[in-house]
Amino acid sequence: MPDLDILCFGETMAMFVAEESGELAEVKRFNKRIAGADSNVAIGLSRLGFKVAWLSRVGDDSLGRFVLDSLTREGLDCRHVQVDPAHPTGFQMKSRETDGSDPKVEYFRRGSAASHLSIADLVPDLLKARHLHATGIPPALSESCRALSRELMECMRSAGRSLSFDPNLRPSLWPSEARMIAEINALAALAHWVLPGLEEGRLLTGYDSPADIAAFYLERGAEAVVIKLGPEGAYYRTAEAEGRIAGVPVATVVDTVGAGDAFAVGVVSALLEGRSLPQALKRGNALGSRAVQHIGDMEGLPHRHELPEESQPQNA
Repeated sequence: MPDLDILCFGETMAMFVAEESGELAEVKRFNKRIAGADSNVAIGLSRLGFKVAWLSRVGDDSLGRFVLDSLTREGLDCRHVQVDPAHPTGFQMKSRETDGSDPKVEYFRRGSAASHLSIADLVPDLLKARHLHATGIPPALSESCRALSRELMECMRSAGRSLSFDPNLRPSLWPSEARMIAEINALAALAHWVLPGLEEGRLLTGYDSPADIAAFYLERGAEAVVIKLGPEGAYYRTAEAEGRIAGVPVATVVDTVGAGDAFAVGVVSALLEGRSLPQALKRGNALGSRAVQHIGDMEGLPHRHELPEESQPQNA
């Protein structure tokens, strides 16, 4: 697997998005798409020209084939995605909101093929990637996924690769809040770049201000902490500097899901290109604002030629 830029892993689900507003129980027409925070980021990075490998499992069913075909069309290297004959592909149903509010989402993922990911699925060639992007979702799915997350992050860190980590909290998937906090913070301590949302950071650290939240992770080994502030933009801090980058105004919010993933795509891609943290946050804000103007979790992610001129790579 030569010249692999980025490794991402986790669960991609099929997603049925309502074509009309109203209670999901009453909606009669849905559009079939894919969803999953980890694969959203993988797709976004692939669209920007990075060579991205995807590690996951899908069921040996029609939804699994749909997911795998969709990811392959997006340019992801899916050679090491396992087709599981014993467990189904997870899926979700999402409402359509017309007032800019967060859509309602119902998940059908318990016991899914991806929840059975384990260290046994790890192929040594994948560890040749120069960067690993991880989130807090796979470790929430099962003990075996949690073990895989830690193994991947420890191996990549010890090999001198760069790591980014977005907590992406899913409290309903954890046995307790205390367990979630302990496990997520242990993984965050292995990453170079930690990207929590403000409310996530408050819950995980017990601190209120972005500066104190960032200090918590810097003290545990992070090189940079980027905190998402929603429409207000984002805050960053390293051992040497800190700052805020204003958000990008959006006239009409269509779908808020996936905005944080788009932000991560912007930040990670810019940092891998050698850009500064302020430049990375500026790109992250631009991509996040773009995402909320599109229906679907990853439909608003841009290709390289669609990046705002001010966030083009320096050698473009």
